[in-house]
Amino acid sequence: MDAKRDDTRAAVGVVAIGRNEGERLRRCLESLREQCAHIVYVDSASQDGSPALARGLGVEVVDLDLSIPFTAARARNEGLRRLRQLRPDLEFVQFIDGDCELVSGWIAKGLAPLLQRKELAVTCGRVRERFRQATIYNRLADLEWNTPVGEIEACGGIALMRVAAFESVGGFDADILAGEEHELCSRLRARGFKVLRIDAEMVLHDAAMTRMVQWWRRTVRTGYGLAESIARPGPAQPTDVRRARSVVTWGVVFPALVVLGLVLAAQSSSLPVLLLVVGGAAALLIAQALRIALKRRSPGENAADAALYAAGCMAGMLPQSIGMLRYLEQRLRRRRAQLHEYK
Repeated sequence: MDAKRDDTRAAVGVVAIGRNEGERLRRCLESLREQCAHIVYVDSASQDGSPALARGLGVEVVDLDLSIPFTAARARNEGLRRLRQLRPDLEFVQFIDGDCELVSGWIAKGLAPLLQRKELAVTCGRVRERFRQATIYNRLADLEWNTPVGEIEACGGIALMRVAAFESVGGFDADILAGEEHELCSRLRARGFKVLRIDAEMVLHDAAMTRMVQWWRRTVRTGYGLAESIARPGPAQPTDVRRARSVVTWGVVFPALVVLGLVLAAQSSSLPVLLLVVGGAAALLIAQALRIALKRRSPGENAADAALYAAGCMAGMLPQSIGMLRYLEQRLRRRRAQLHEYK
């Protein structure tokens, strides 16, 4: 191993989080050991021996106290806190989930712009689904992660971050159930920091979505996180605001108008009116999906990918709206939500 690779491995620590990931965790940790010398795995009450597996690979393990409500944000914060105890001089941290495998060479590629540009707080790259063609749900996830390169508003939960910038804004908000990355990036950008997505492979992700109910739960959680991110104090991401408006329009207002039209058609016992309502609703949905597909400009995608992405966007409006409404209901009742896993 050459000196340059030694320097790269020493410069970056890793925080991996997971629960009952099994062999996916083994792949994750083994991929990390190739590129980073300092790894902390944060486990949230796994029952499959994950902590023992990690310790057997020489990885530092933090077992979360689940008497305190769990969030991924809290897990990542505690992982970095332990990492800083082990390496007080640590400058950069790679956050990763236990169902992901770090692509060889990513750390060096992600670290390069951080070393060159002091205003950068975060770099991230391409997340690919390991078994993209296994199910339509995996393929949709892969398309969702294929976002434009360049300066962006927010990263996902898997990213390489400058520790000083992260700590200057207080890290992740540990109370946020989902969407904590967008909220963190909003605070970072308010401080003048930048978030950069580069054209490089970062991780292979194993969503393992084989049933529609898994996709539905994941999408409901996305809507919940979107609502929570917007409702937090401070400026919301413009992209999140636009997404929320779209979800409300197509996931709440549009279905309500369609139902109203169907009720009126049934009351009038008019087949032409019924056909007009159904046909008009279908035409509007198709037109909006076509609009999304035509605007889709992501690297390496063809027309079929764009069409599937657009269909997934429209299909996801209803479950996302349910997630947003669930957040609103729980906030009005002052109840704390529990994490809903989709796997």
